[in-house]
Amino acid sequence: MENKKFDILDKIYSPADLRRLSIEELPKVCEELREDIIEEVAVNPGHFASSLGVVELTVALHYVYNTPEDRLVWDVGHQAYAHKLLTGRRKQFATNRRFHGIRPFPSPEESPYDTFTCGHASNSISAALGMAVASKGKRKIVAIIGDGAMSGGLAFEGLNNVSSSPNDLLIVLNDNDMSIDRAVGGMEKYLLRLNTNKTYNRLRFRASQLLRQAGFLSEKRKNELIRLGNAVKSALARQQNIFEGMNIRYFGPFDGHDVKNIVRVLEQLKDMKGPKLLHLHTVKGKGFEAAEKDAAVWHAPGKFDPETGERIEQDTTNMPPKFQDVFGETLLELAEMNEKIVGVTPAMPTGCSMNIMMERMPDRTFDVGIAEGHAVTFSAGMAKDGLQPFCNIYSAFAQRAYDNIIHDVAILGLPVVLCLDRAGLVGADGPTHHGAFDMAALRPIPNLTISSPMNEHELRNLMYTAQLPGKGAFVIRYPRGRGVMRDWRNEMEEIKVGTGRRLRNGSDVAVLSIGPIGNTVAQAIDEIEGDVSVAHYDMRFLKPVDESILEEVGQRFSRIVTIEDGVKKGGLGTAVLEWMNEHGLKPDIRIMGLPDHFVEHGDPASLYKLVGLDKESIKKVIEASQAQLREEFAKHVTPITH
Repeated sequence: MENKKFDILDKIYSPADLRRLSIEELPKVCEELREDIIEEVAVNPGHFASSLGVVELTVALHYVYNTPEDRLVWDVGHQAYAHKLLTGRRKQFATNRRFHGIRPFPSPEESPYDTFTCGHASNSISAALGMAVASKGKRKIVAIIGDGAMSGGLAFEGLNNVSSSPNDLLIVLNDNDMSIDRAVGGMEKYLLRLNTNKTYNRLRFRASQLLRQAGFLSEKRKNELIRLGNAVKSALARQQNIFEGMNIRYFGPFDGHDVKNIVRVLEQLKDMKGPKLLHLHTVKGKGFEAAEKDAAVWHAPGKFDPETGERIEQDTTNMPPKFQDVFGETLLELAEMNEKIVGVTPAMPTGCSMNIMMERMPDRTFDVGIAEGHAVTFSAGMAKDGLQPFCNIYSAFAQRAYDNIIHDVAILGLPVVLCLDRAGLVGADGPTHHGAFDMAALRPIPNLTISSPMNEHELRNLMYTAQLPGKGAFVIRYPRGRGVMRDWRNEMEEIKVGTGRRLRNGSDVAVLSIGPIGNTVAQAIDEIEGDVSVAHYDMRFLKPVDESILEEVGQRFSRIVTIEDGVKKGGLGTAVLEWMNEHGLKPDIRIMGLPDHFVEHGDPASLYKLVGLDKESIKKVIEASQAQLREEFAKHVTPITH
């Protein structure tokens, strides 16, 4: 859509233009920014409520700090739309998240104002501290953390290092009591209770300035006074301030929507030595009533009417269900059958549909917050003492729990069912969120069963199989989006671990697929014309792989094509190559999968075409394999002459 006309925003092409304004004009800038975000995201869906909540903070940061020379390190790119609009990307903002458009999250590859990768949560403090150490005081560094990210283990590791390393880092805590769903855990409860007196903070800062100017406040005396102040505040408030307990100066909480006051506070803190934390209370979805009332729904609401707040939802009456909903419904069914089943999710109960079981069985479901590693080890602990956890983590986020999967689940072969949602290419969220690496990363780990269902029935059967006694650690990976079966609620049955199935017989080329990409493969084979006879096998399991199928195709076929929606290196194709080599079989094998580079963002159809995993690309590869077979056959046939 064409950019709307605004009095002030139309004159801002960079933060330098923003800094030429008076502080009295900043509320108007915030108003126009918020209106622009609402108008754009209404027609080009994206992360909505988070960005509305930090408009004032974003304006204040770019107003006070000399960006991009000074570094703003965002945590969780959900909150960065105002940042994009102020840093030269307003004309391109209509392409946000679209194929070949601007990126869904801040990226240094797109703009010098984007200082670090921030698709996943909790990394801003560590990255910003590294920059602070590297700059040696030559530039100001600010980490902005929020959206529930302070509960992530990496955030605590960063805080621990900040407290013990010489630095002047400012950490801004954007506290809106939310991640995607309502934030949970001790840190969130602590922040709700945390309060200090604004007058006290202001007086302490002025007193420290006077003492320093008079030569009475050395670095040693400053630390002694901080410790004394901490003790006094703790006694008065009857609560220890965890940040100042770590030797990080604490200021707040302040109203995160009072842009002029935020500017004043930042100007006071800008040249202050030592690590500092500014605590701001914000409202997720601020300025859009529907989003303020239900921030979880409006985190990424899709298209909506910017005037009425009515969401424009697609008619799904005759459409297959989402894989996540099949998971959620099936988990509840299984939990009703098996009292040992419990559900675990790191801050994604709605996203993975575990909220279905959570509503019925709140005592058997656990949202552990943004803490993927803990989610896995917590599940392992429950499994060790007799429970049957289903731990649901998005594939890309499970990368953060790799050691926990090895050390805490696989070594003991504990019966934890790891359900990896959003496997494969997820679309508009781009490379930080694509579930590209799970199969290749997990395949080398002993004691793991790794599976991927082709459709909804297969997902239900695999979930049923995984919770049966003796199955050990069990991985089930499935994609974002809808399946292929409207009549999906089958009578569940066990699938023998390590067995695939032949979907189509053939004699010329064998195609081995795993997971839902098999549906595209089946369509491609249906459309292949001519005399190509194609056999199609749904492998189901990456580990253990079905050796009887491999032996069959290795003996019968000289041409094999493997197809997977994970990286080619290390996945199904690699497993097939290894097995054929070990057994002295030498068919020609063509591996189709994701390439050895990060795939951009865009709609899934465009992305699968881009990487050569769409129907037409699959047809060409299969037909090319048959054409090559014919050419080689012709070389060994003596032509008949008369």
